[in-house]
Amino acid sequence: MNSAAESQLDQDEPQHAGRDHKQSTITLSLLALGIVYGDIGTSPLYAVKETFNPQHGIPFVTENILGGISAIFWTLMVVVSLKYVSLVLRANNRGEGGIMALLALASTSIGERPRLRAVLLGLGVFGAALFYGDAVLTPAISVLSAIEGLEVGTDAFKPWVVPLATGILIGLFLIQKHGTGVVGMLFGPVCALWFLAIGAAGLWNIVKTPEVLAALNPMHAIRFATAHGIASFVVLGSVLLAVTGAEALYADMGHFGKRAIRVAWFSLVAPALLLNYFGQGALLIADPKALENPFYLSFPQWALYPMVALATAATVIASQATISGAYSMTQQAMQLGYLPRIPVQHTSSKVMGQIYVPVVNWILLAAVCAAVIGFGSSTRLASAYGVAVMGTMLVTTFLTFFVIRYGWGYPLWLCLPATGAFMVVDATFFAAAMHKIFDGGWFPLLLGAGLFALMVTWRNGRANLLAQLRSSSIPLDAFLESLFRSPPQSVEGTAVFLNSTPNATPHALLHSLKHYKVLHAQNVFLTVEFRDVPWIPFEGRVQCTKLGHDCWLVLVRYGFMNRPDIGAALELCGPAGLQLDPMQVSYFLSREKVVPIAEGKGVLARLRDGVFAAMARNAGSITDYFNIPTNRVVELGTRVEI
Repeated sequence: MNSAAESQLDQDEPQHAGRDHKQSTITLSLLALGIVYGDIGTSPLYAVKETFNPQHGIPFVTENILGGISAIFWTLMVVVSLKYVSLVLRANNRGEGGIMALLALASTSIGERPRLRAVLLGLGVFGAALFYGDAVLTPAISVLSAIEGLEVGTDAFKPWVVPLATGILIGLFLIQKHGTGVVGMLFGPVCALWFLAIGAAGLWNIVKTPEVLAALNPMHAIRFATAHGIASFVVLGSVLLAVTGAEALYADMGHFGKRAIRVAWFSLVAPALLLNYFGQGALLIADPKALENPFYLSFPQWALYPMVALATAATVIASQATISGAYSMTQQAMQLGYLPRIPVQHTSSKVMGQIYVPVVNWILLAAVCAAVIGFGSSTRLASAYGVAVMGTMLVTTFLTFFVIRYGWGYPLWLCLPATGAFMVVDATFFAAAMHKIFDGGWFPLLLGAGLFALMVTWRNGRANLLAQLRSSSIPLDAFLESLFRSPPQSVEGTAVFLNSTPNATPHALLHSLKHYKVLHAQNVFLTVEFRDVPWIPFEGRVQCTKLGHDCWLVLVRYGFMNRPDIGAALELCGPAGLQLDPMQVSYFLSREKVVPIAEGKGVLARLRDGVFAAMARNAGSITDYFNIPTNRVVELGTRVEI
């Protein structure tokens, strides 16, 4: 990236700078079809089939078919149209969405309530960890269910379904490092064709069996969800598959804006989905044997293989959106302090959101392949899918309450029913999904629990480490006053000392003086601070204070969506009087070597310290993370016992 501040502006916030002026709502809505609605748009491949799975023990008769379709219809209306489109999209963090943005907004909204903040942070991090389970299961179930359409044509393809799905997914992950700029242009048109095709097929079947329209009556859904004892509760774990991907509406709001997302939903996505679900219901009423694969059997025979190809393309797009979401989530978690530095590659010089995280990519690939091969079918994967989805949705609803209550200041009597009804729905679906924990639901929970433990270990470990460093540090003002009473030899150039605490003397400076016994002509003590907001504009990014003796204190602020660039930030100090020649600047970094001490600690404490030390050792380069020229960096080590 160009080091000039002006070039940085072009690359830093492209989605926001001029988005509304350069792109119409229609264009953004078309682009949103692939990225935002790819996941929920491919749910018809498996949602109806799993809702009427004979293993639930609900008689497969017309009344129950109407009940199941009605349950899917009203779930879409309540969870997507009312909760996400009408309410949650309003709870944006300066235009950005997603559970990490919502967590930052909620924790800021509650003010000085440390205990409540700790609860919100814990739940928010767990919801974010579950998102990674979703990022594993979405590609697995989507692509596998699309390829399973080949079995409808002939049983000869059955042994090849899992290998084909695995091969497609491996290919998808292998091309991630090249970015999605070229194929990304096809996402919107392909998904538009997908929605038109599934809507047309649904309408065709509805015309042939219009009795299915009785499912619009909510009483069918209520009877379906209450009249069959425990089976009614269990089947809700399959009904919720119709809303998988709804979280993407909120997570991708910063890229497209809530207006474009709403237009796409109400104008094309929702009508197409509802027509298809009702069309599958109409087919099942006319031919109960179609339960084998109601999605593909709802199309004419001649359209089967073209639809398999289109479904595969649509599910690959849905998978790509989820994979990209995992990259963005990782970047946000790093900058909010929940994960160590991980190498991030920017695959586009124009679009900030197009990033590639190699470590996450290969871990996801291994987990996705394990899920496809281990579960072997979309039916078995469906049992695992709902837990991750509803867990994240439940946390989103919980955090939204604190935003509208404390952030927006709405009265309690309004906030409780506004979020309470959605909380009941989400909790009911989550409990139903948990019923399948032994049938595969353990998989995303295990992934989520592992990531949650790592994120909490890192955040708490860093907090303890910084507290220990601060307690042993020397106040900067006092040190400089003492130093310049008898200053060491001066050399030309500027030394920039990166420091975790603004008013403490950097360990790198102490070690530099100890070993080199010289001081640069100009010295800058720079601290980077990440705020709980998506973007920090250039005019508020840098605070520059002159300390005397050509020493400067610089505080650089970034939002969790900004790309850190120390060189560009220092150029912003010019108006304050700090002039730098980039070729005369040396950056001094302190690298802590964390050494866990086992004495007097329990087993869990020793394990936690060991994990944190391993994460610290394997953290990515701070030079790359802050975009510092590697040939101008001096690293000095510090041993820290924990």
